[in-house]
Amino acid sequence: MIMINLDLLLAWGASYKKYEAGEVIFEEGSNCYFYHQLVSGKVKWVNVNDEGKEYIQNIVEPGDSFGEIPLFDDGFYVATAIAYEASLVIRLPKKVFTHILIDNPEINFEFSKLLAKRLRYKFILLKTNAFESPEKRITVLLNYLKAEKRIPSGQTFMVDLTRQQIANMTGLRVETVIRTIRSLNDRGELTIEQGKIYF
Repeated sequence: MIMINLDLLLAWGASYKKYEAGEVIFEEGSNCYFYHQLVSGKVKWVNVNDEGKEYIQNIVEPGDSFGEIPLFDDGFYVATAIAYEASLVIRLPKKVFTHILIDNPEINFEFSKLLAKRLRYKFILLKTNAFESPEKRITVLLNYLKAEKRIPSGQTFMVDLTRQQIANMTGLRVETVIRTIRSLNDRGELTIEQGKIYF
């Protein structure tokens, strides 16, 4: 996660934009014109196949930036961003974003670390999805989420994802996710309380 100070963004000409739940912020394959940072709400960053099945790349939380890849390589968006609930996003024109990075090398360095971290996670996820069991795929995802929230080892956190979202993030069927989570609960590797998952 990286968060550019809102006052700095506003000073450079950023503006707020509201999105309703289900509204598309940008689409896979489209041109990039803005840096996006979530102020409030929740955004899902997804790829959708020809049958309409979603693969969730990330659930964006307030403070997170998203859709950064074309800001650096001048390509198209690699995924679609959709407001998961009513959301407020601050947007900065792409050309101005480049100037912020030049004038603020510490922000540029933080983006390098963020992109490297995401790339590392994608390598781990690809390997896990190619070779590992559903249990391993789900626990890799949950460990990643725990690390992202900086939860200390030995402490549990509530997984703020539905079974469908977990399925969409691991490439598993929702029925497999439900069965696997029950099995992990039975083995004491996570806890289910009133339908919520604690890991």
